[in-house]
Amino acid sequence: MLRSRNIYFNLFALIICIGIETACGKTPSAAPKPSAGSEDTTIKIKLEQIVEGLDQPVGMKHDEDGSGRLFIVEQGGLIRILKDGTLANTPFLNIQNRVSSGYEEGLLGLAFHPNFKKNRRFFIHYTASGKTGIESRISEFMAEDNLKTTKIQNEKVLLRISQPFRNHNGGDLAFGPKGKLYIGMGDGGAGNDPQRNAQNLGSLLGKMLRIDVDQQNDTKTYGIPEDNPFRTQTKVAPEIWASGLRNPWRFSFDSENGDLYVGDVGQTGREEINLLKRGKNYGWNIMEGTICTPRVDLPCDPSQYAAPIHDYPRGEGTVVIGGYVYRGKTIPRLTGAYIYGDFGNGRIWMLRHDGSTTIQHERLLESERPISAFAEDTEGELYVVDYRGKLLKIVSE
Repeated sequence: MLRSRNIYFNLFALIICIGIETACGKTPSAAPKPSAGSEDTTIKIKLEQIVEGLDQPVGMKHDEDGSGRLFIVEQGGLIRILKDGTLANTPFLNIQNRVSSGYEEGLLGLAFHPNFKKNRRFFIHYTASGKTGIESRISEFMAEDNLKTTKIQNEKVLLRISQPFRNHNGGDLAFGPKGKLYIGMGDGGAGNDPQRNAQNLGSLLGKMLRIDVDQQNDTKTYGIPEDNPFRTQTKVAPEIWASGLRNPWRFSFDSENGDLYVGDVGQTGREEINLLKRGKNYGWNIMEGTICTPRVDLPCDPSQYAAPIHDYPRGEGTVVIGGYVYRGKTIPRLTGAYIYGDFGNGRIWMLRHDGSTTIQHERLLESERPISAFAEDTEGELYVVDYRGKLLKIVSE
């Protein structure tokens, strides 16, 4: 999820390097302060604890069967069911004996098939020991008929992606508006992408991938969607949807219009939010956010790459955590705002983007929590996953 830097601390069962702040680029605007005598228009939120006692949780998803259940992903290899504030005694999935966990490895992502209630199919993203070292696996499982447990014997591995280093695995999974599975892959690790994977269209690393899990061809256990941008090009991986990413730890689709928001973790200078588009190159390792990557001696022309919709320097945070566009009903003033945060200091922000530019950006809360993910329930309400073992709901103060 995170990065290699000079000072290490062991949280997220990973090693997070903090490094030295790079003071370049513009600083995000702070939340506006009301003038004397005017109405206070600041949006105020708080976090309401839903459950505690989790073991290094890194994500949460709801299923597609209308049951109201929430599924919490633990880095060590468990998926746990939460219903009405109570954790089920039996895990939905237990692959602890298959996962290579610790550092930035582990069970990192979960996505339910849009027709999960009927076909019982779901997909996970995890790291494991392969024949030549650590690899990322994208696997399909089928839940039992009762939709409460899963037999690990029915695993179907769709993708095996070799990892040259033990960090920057990406990890998220999500189905897009057309029912295709999107897979966020980091650049393979170390610092400054030494193998230049993110700019190599022959590599699946440093990319957003998109596959069709309802089809397959003669050589793959999945199909390549016809509208994938590089589908017909030679020497290019046809799974690629977008390139030039460093470590897209968390991403999500706006449930109303399908916009794809990605939080891409930076190196030493900038943390960035991208509104990802088909076939675009987001610049890493040549660009880091809106600046040329520090200490990388490569020709740098920012006009050649898609720019983030927002980025911020080290003084504002150290590890961006992508969130969701709020489409719930309990905090109407947040409707249509993208909510995201930072693992390093627990800050939570909102931004609004009109399709061409960011028109509003405000800091909502200083949570001081190690936020490993944001999550959404079936009603569009948002949650914060606290890596220290809690799930909390975002509510109005």
